[in-house]
Amino acid sequence: MKKLSIYLLACIMIIGLTNCNQKSKTELVYPVAKKVDTTNVYFGTEVPDPYRWLEDDNSEETAEWVKAENKVTEEYLSQIPFRDKIKDRLTSIWNYPKYGTPFKEGGKYYFYKNDGLQAQYVLYKADSLDGEPKVFIDPNTFSEDGTVALSGISFNRAGDSLAYSKSSGGSDWKEIFVMNAETGEKLEDELKWIKFSGMSWKDDGFYYSRYDEPNEGEALKGENVNSKIFYHKIGTKQAEDLLIFENPEFPKRGNYAGTIEDESILMLVSSQPGKPGNSLCFKRLDVENSDFIPIDSCFEYDYSIIDRLDNKLLIRTNYNAPKYKVIAVDMENPAKENWMDFIPEKDETMNGASIKGGMFITSYMKDASDKAYIYDLDGNFKHEVALPGIGSIGGFSGKKDENMAFYTFTSFTYPATIFKYDIANNTSEVYKKSEIDFDSEAFETKQVFYKSKDGTKIPMFIVHKKGIELNGQNPTLLYGYGGFNISLTPSFSVANLVFLENGGVYVLANLRGGGEYGEDWHQAGTKMNKQIVFDDFIAAAEYLINEKYTCSEKLAIRGGSNGGLLVGACMCQRPELFRVALPAVGVMDMLRYHKFTIGFHWASDYGTSEDSKEMFEYLYGYSPLHNLKKGTNYPATMITTADHDDRVVPAHSFKFAATLQECNAGENPVIIRIESKAGHSAGKPTDMVIKEYTDMWSFVFYNLGMDIK
Repeated sequence: MKKLSIYLLACIMIIGLTNCNQKSKTELVYPVAKKVDTTNVYFGTEVPDPYRWLEDDNSEETAEWVKAENKVTEEYLSQIPFRDKIKDRLTSIWNYPKYGTPFKEGGKYYFYKNDGLQAQYVLYKADSLDGEPKVFIDPNTFSEDGTVALSGISFNRAGDSLAYSKSSGGSDWKEIFVMNAETGEKLEDELKWIKFSGMSWKDDGFYYSRYDEPNEGEALKGENVNSKIFYHKIGTKQAEDLLIFENPEFPKRGNYAGTIEDESILMLVSSQPGKPGNSLCFKRLDVENSDFIPIDSCFEYDYSIIDRLDNKLLIRTNYNAPKYKVIAVDMENPAKENWMDFIPEKDETMNGASIKGGMFITSYMKDASDKAYIYDLDGNFKHEVALPGIGSIGGFSGKKDENMAFYTFTSFTYPATIFKYDIANNTSEVYKKSEIDFDSEAFETKQVFYKSKDGTKIPMFIVHKKGIELNGQNPTLLYGYGGFNISLTPSFSVANLVFLENGGVYVLANLRGGGEYGEDWHQAGTKMNKQIVFDDFIAAAEYLINEKYTCSEKLAIRGGSNGGLLVGACMCQRPELFRVALPAVGVMDMLRYHKFTIGFHWASDYGTSEDSKEMFEYLYGYSPLHNLKKGTNYPATMITTADHDDRVVPAHSFKFAATLQECNAGENPVIIRIESKAGHSAGKPTDMVIKEYTDMWSFVFYNLGMDIK
C-alpha cells in the first residue's frame, strides 16, 4: 500500500490533551472524507462501498486526505509529553553493533553488519574468520535517505559472481544487478519488474521470475499476473533472456525456479490461488536435453527439494504428514508409489532441513520453540543440537562438504547470538555475542497453555519484569498473527524493550492458522474456520484478565498484515475488551482484497467473496471494514500503513480509518499514520523504524496511562 491520500476539509484542530498519567480525553476533528454512491452486489446482497475512491492511489483527492490525516496524527502525537524520551531511549538501546550469520562463498567469508544506527545493513567480506573485513556492498550508498535496500543476494557455485537485488521505498518490486565478486566491479546487467523471485545460478547465468511491465499508474496496486521464468546470461540484455516457463492458461499462478547447490537440478514450483499447496517438477541439468519431470501437480500439499543424494531427490513435504517429513524420490521412477520416507513425520513440526558437513541438519518446532536434530545421510537419527534454551534458530549456514556451520539463536530476552557449530563433534561455541544496554536477568519468560472458546489449548508466551504483582493493573500488549502457516517463535526485539523496561507485559499468542503444529493447525484457522483465529485471540485476552495480569483498561492488541486483520476483526467483535488497538498494514476489506497486486494468492487462507454465497456471507460476517457500527465506543486506535505497500495496498487501511472515524462514538482517538517511501515492512531504514516505534509506544503509553522512567 503506497503513496496514497485523502480528501481535506477546511479546518483541522486538536484540543485538550489531558495529563499523561490519565486516560486520553483528546477531542479530534478529523478530515471530512467524502462519500460516494458505490455499491457492489454479491449473490443478491447489496454492499455499499462509500470510500471506494480511496483505492485510487494516483488521485489528488486521495493525496489530500492522506496529508490531512497525517497532520491530525502528528499534532496528536506531538503533544504527548514523553514522546521525545521514548525516542531517545529507543535510539540509545538500538545503537549497538548487530551481526548476521557468516557464510562462505568462493573461499571467502561474508556477513552483514550494522554499526548501530546505520540506515541499512552493510555486507562485508573477509579472507578468513579472523581476517580483516572489508565493505563488499554498502546499501547506504544506494540513496541519500536510506530507503533503497539490498533485498537479496545469490553467488554462483564458484563464488566469483554475484547477483543482487534492490528494492526502493519498501516495494516488493525489485531490480537485479550483477557484480564480479572477486574485484567488486559492477557489471552492466540490469533486470527489472522482478517480484517474489530468487536468483538461482547455472553456469554463467541464473534463473529468475518476473512479470510484464505494469501499465502506467498500476505498479503499486494492479494485479500481478502472468508470472514467467527466465534465464539470464551474464553480460546480456534483459530483452535477450531465455524464456524457460510460462502458463498463460493460468495467469494467476505464481511460478518460481531454483537450483540445488551443485546446480545439477532445476526445480519448478507453482502456486495456485485458493489451493493450500504447490506443484513441483524438476529438470536434470546434468543430462543434456532433459525434460521437466512432474512430482505432483494437485496443489494440495507443500513440496520443496532440499538436495539430491546420488539418484534420489530429498524433498520436504506435508504429503500424508501434516507436521512434515522428508521423502526420497528416485529420479528415474518418481511416481508416488515409489516414494520412500527418508525422515518420517515426528510429533514435532519440521521447519526445514539441509545437508552440511556430510550430515543432515533439521530444524523442528516443539510448542512454538525451535529444536535442531542431526541425521546421517541414511536418514538415521544421531543427536540433538544443544541450544541455550527456549527460543528460535536463525538457520544453519555452511557447505555440504565442510564440517563447520553457523547458526543464530535468540529469544525474548536473549539478544541474537551467533554460534559456531562443529558438525562432526556436535559442539557449539559462541562466535559473536550482542552487546546491548539491556539487563536480561531482570526479566522472565513463561509459556502458558490457555483454553480457547472450543476448549482447544493454545500456547502463549508472557514476558515481563521479575516480581511483578498480578493485580490486574499491568499495562499489557498482546500480539498475534494466526495465518498462512506462519509460525511465531520467541525472538529478541529491541523495539519492545522500552515497553518491558517501563513495567509492560509483552504477550505472544500462537493462534491457529499459523504453522506451530503443522498443517492441521494451519487449516483449523482458514476459510470457513477463520473465526476460530479471532476466538483464540479473544480467549488470550480473557485469560490475561482472568489471571490478573491486566484488565481491559490496560490492554493493547497489535498485529500486522494478516495480523492487522486479526486486530481489526477483534476490535469490531469485542470493542469493550481492549483499551488500545494497533492494526498495521492490515487486510481490512475482505470482499475486495483479491483484486489488488498478489492478493488473490491469499484465497488459500481466506476464500473470496466470489467463490460462493456461503463464502461471501462468511467473509462479510467478519470483514473489519464491514463490521464497524455507528454509535460504538471503539478502543483508542492507531492504524499504520505506507504509501509503497504493494503487498497489502493502503486502501485497506484508508477505508477502514475513514469508516472508523465516522462510526466511533466514544472519546478514544482514532488516527492513521501513513509512512512515505515505505512498504509492507521490509527495507525500512533504521531512523524510520525508530520513529515508527516512537509513535506507536507514545500512543500506547499515553492511552494505557503509562509514563516513561
